[in-house]
Amino acid sequence: MASQHSSGRASVLQILRAPSVGAYIGANVLLYVGLSLQVTTLAKQVYDITRRELDLGFLGLAEFLPIALLVFVTGTVADRFNRKRISQMAMCGELASALLLMWYASTEPTGVFPIFLIAILYGASRAFLAPSMRPIAASIAPEGRLPQMIALYSTVWTSAGIVGPAMSGFLYSISPVVAYGVGSALITAAILSFSGVRVPATQNGAAGNERPTLRSAVEGLRYIRRTPILFAAIALDLFAVLFGGAVALLPVIAEERLGVGNIAYGWLRASAGIGAGAVALVLAIRPLRRYVGRWLLVAVAVFGVGTIVLGLTRNYWIAFFAVMVLHGADMVSVFVRGSIVPLVTPDDKRGRVSAVENVFIGATNELGAFESGVAAQAVGVPATVVGGGVLTLGVVGVWWFKFKEMRNVDRFEDLKPT
Repeated sequence: MASQHSSGRASVLQILRAPSVGAYIGANVLLYVGLSLQVTTLAKQVYDITRRELDLGFLGLAEFLPIALLVFVTGTVADRFNRKRISQMAMCGELASALLLMWYASTEPTGVFPIFLIAILYGASRAFLAPSMRPIAASIAPEGRLPQMIALYSTVWTSAGIVGPAMSGFLYSISPVVAYGVGSALITAAILSFSGVRVPATQNGAAGNERPTLRSAVEGLRYIRRTPILFAAIALDLFAVLFGGAVALLPVIAEERLGVGNIAYGWLRASAGIGAGAVALVLAIRPLRRYVGRWLLVAVAVFGVGTIVLGLTRNYWIAFFAVMVLHGADMVSVFVRGSIVPLVTPDDKRGRVSAVENVFIGATNELGAFESGVAAQAVGVPATVVGGGVLTLGVVGVWWFKFKEMRNVDRFEDLKPT
């Protein structure tokens, strides 16, 4: 057993020593600490200004709409042009949104409409970042080590989800301006770190000779639809994230149901990263090798159960543990899907497929936040959260019987582009 763990740690170190991997991972750590700090602060500030759950939903909608509306543009851009440069420009857009939030917070705002406008800029920047930056991981990963690269990337990403929210609780107690200022500094450092990434020339704009047409733009969606395993994996997470958007309501849950303040709220948000980060670290050292399709379904089911517990409890520590468990389960799902998508997708389509995936999965966090905000305003927070968990379990049951191709996926090595 000890030798297996030593081998796993050695594998991780070998991946980190590969050209550009360290700079890529470092940029992601800095970027996502900054962004998670910003997102945690933003949700708290919006709720403190208006005291309405619905406005948390509108915040999610403002971030989601540009990602959905630009989906066919962003994927095509990522496949036709230099992915590194597109990523850098997108990160600059995220930096601009952080600086604008810092400025607006300094005016002691009493309204949230300008915040929604800034959130639209952030959403548009994120729309271009995901399909251009994600495929780079597959381009720079050592041969045969992509699943471990995905797990390592997930580890640092989720670790950022611990540090950022925890920092937010302390910094927000000082001033939202300070919180946004630190976030801006971290995003700036991420841009500098990312400049050290060297992407193989053959992987930059892999579809560069393809004429841009509407058919080309929608090819990512078409490819997902005609690839059953890919469609099932993405659609499963789509519905789970849509129904399980309880995290968007954490400012309300922390204050009204758990009776805690800013710092405890920050740690409650950080518990998501603690659970996900612990699981991601295990997966980086000892990645799943067998029955990966079934692991995906079980993980989403555990996510649903954790959401139900969060909706029922009034105890802070039970809520803390529930958030930790449900996001640990979500990390298993992220690892499996994050490995399946690039393995079954040709490189010349990865940007467009990632753009669609970003809408269906990443951006659906924001759409789920909108759905949760509207539902909570109408029927209350507990019913919204518990109902979302129950619906997630229902989706898992349907997928278990309907998508046997995905359920029966055994090893990642068996997956090839079609």
